[in-house]
This record gives sequence, C-alpha cells and structure tokens, in this order.
Amino acid sequence: MEYVIVLAIIVAFLVFKDRPVMVLKFEEGELTHSKGNIPNGFLIGCKDIAHKQPFTGKIKVYKNRFATKLVFSKTVPSKVKQRIHNVFPHTGGTKKRGRRA
Repeated sequence: MEYVIVLAIIVAFLVFKDRPVMVLKFEEGELTHSKGNIPNGFLIGCKDIAHKQPFTGKIKVYKNRFATKLVFSKTVPSKVKQRIHNVFPHTGGTKKRGRRA
C-alpha cells in the first residue's frame, strides 16, 4: 500500500513540475541567464528592449499542442511586456507541413 502512495506522489510531482520551453532572466537590462532553444530574432529583440528600457525579471515560455504562452514575473513593467509580446515569433518551425486530404 505504501508503494502506491509513493508512486502517486512521484506522478503528481512530474505532472505539476514547472517545465517551460524557454527561460530568459534579466537584471537591470542585461540578460544574465537563458535556457532552451531561443529564436535568434527573439533574443536580439529582447536584448534591444532591455537595453532601451532596463528592467529586472524573468520571462518563461510555455508551449502546448495548440498555443504558446509567455509568462512574465511581476517586476516586468506592462509596457515592456507588450513590446516583448510584439517581438515574439508566434509561429514556430516545428509544425508538420504537408498536404491535407
């Protein structure tokens, strides 16, 4: 019976673990940490935005089957959030392309 409880805890941990596709961490307008496969144009755009309007915070990108979601830390100003949303490439190159019947 104990192994069932342990297995349930492990499954819950794996399901609810924070697993972003990309992470960008900025401190005072400088990119200090990046993780994941970040498109070059998005990275350059974020660095440019951070250089013009310095901010401190974290940007996480989550992806599911149908949508891509940007999540910002609370310290990122709303104007900067909008500019980063505008720079983000919403179309990815991972879609399967082929003929439809």
